[in-house]
Amino acid sequence: MIPAAFEYYRPKDMAGVLSILEEHGDDARVMAGGHSLIPMMKLRMADVPHLIDLQDVGGMSDIEIGSDSLRIGAMVTQSQIIEHAELAQVAPILREAALQIADPQVRYMGTVGGNVANGDPGNDMPGLMQCLDASFTVVGPDGERDIAARDFYEAAYMTAREDEEVLTAVTVPLPKGGYAYEKQKRKIGDYATAAAAVQIVKEGGACASASIAMTNLSDTPVYSEAAGAALVGTSVDDAALKAAVSAMLEDIDPADDNRGPVAFKNHVAGVILRRAIERAWSRA
Repeated sequence: MIPAAFEYYRPKDMAGVLSILEEHGDDARVMAGGHSLIPMMKLRMADVPHLIDLQDVGGMSDIEIGSDSLRIGAMVTQSQIIEHAELAQVAPILREAALQIADPQVRYMGTVGGNVANGDPGNDMPGLMQCLDASFTVVGPDGERDIAARDFYEAAYMTAREDEEVLTAVTVPLPKGGYAYEKQKRKIGDYATAAAAVQIVKEGGACASASIAMTNLSDTPVYSEAAGAALVGTSVDDAALKAAVSAMLEDIDPADDNRGPVAFKNHVAGVILRRAIERAWSRA
């Protein structure tokens, strides 16, 4: 299909972006790589009278690695995540997840900021960022503020970002311990039927801490504190794995769709989560 008519803007700086957003309010949307928004516009699922392209706005394409955290500009592409050698050393789970997003053509244009900002429950990065306890920096007419990834998603396509704000960066505490991003999908390029992000810290043969989040099993990504807590203090044996899966199944709320009925999705979620925990534990 062809999108409805829209006005196209390509400002050179953030001041220009914010000016357009202030002028047009709900009728304006920003676009990073475009791989989430443009298909919705073509399907007439999104009506965007004023489209603001961020490609010419500087300062959002860098990856900065500090002593205790890393900062990823919103315009950093999935391909840049994959190819950044130092990032792969300090936060390998980011590369592992990015490699499972869509296909190479999409990854060369699709951005981290676009993946996390629009609230699509099928996107991979939102659940991963919740697992990593990331925060999102947004800027608007009243200045800059940070929003925790675990507080950002309110419902499908609804987030804590205000209409006149732009997400500019993602900050992630440097991950510790073992990690895994596990994803089941129908074919290459598809959204997940279920995906799990897991970080585990091991001390003295036991799990000292665990962070777990899952994707596309509710209208928002699901960070399950109870699933992580089920592993703490254990040797991540079969009983602990079953307890973690059971806790996650209490937190997710999948719906019937073309990826399968609820019972199937619950089954897949359990299998994927168990695999992710076992792999993260083996790397801890």
